[in-house]
Amino acid sequence: MTPAVNAAKAAGVAFRLMEYDYDPSADAIGLHAAAALGLDPALVYKTLIVQLEPKGLACAVIPVAAKLDLKAIAAAAKVKKADLADPALAEKTTGYLVGGISPLGQKKPLPTFVDASAEGLAEMVVNGGRRGLQILLAPADLARIAKATVCPITAG
Repeated sequence: MTPAVNAAKAAGVAFRLMEYDYDPSADAIGLHAAAALGLDPALVYKTLIVQLEPKGLACAVIPVAAKLDLKAIAAAAKVKKADLADPALAEKTTGYLVGGISPLGQKKPLPTFVDASAEGLAEMVVNGGRRGLQILLAPADLARIAKATVCPITAG
């Protein structure tokens, strides 16, 4: 089991694991995961690690078809600027490989922001901590376990 699965178990929340054949050559890994699992992309969320200025990292959880609004996450994190973090730094900090980064069970828990679009969902899917593994759970449970702020952080 991954640290993400262990975190969900430890929190005592209802969740379901979903596996698929990960394709590292897919243009959009999150959209590939949704298609491979036969899920509406609106239910599947990707995890992005963001570099905050002047310093620090944060975790953004947004729908796989959406784009992160860097100004919105900077404002939510109360910093001047945000950009996507270097993949090597994201891996080192979270303990997960890119394509398998989960908002749960990170080696160094980061401030986490979940897009407000999750609030209207009964269930959502996030990465389970390794490539090809997803966790289906209630958005409120994800927010509680990850100590996340739920706010609008997508563009458009």
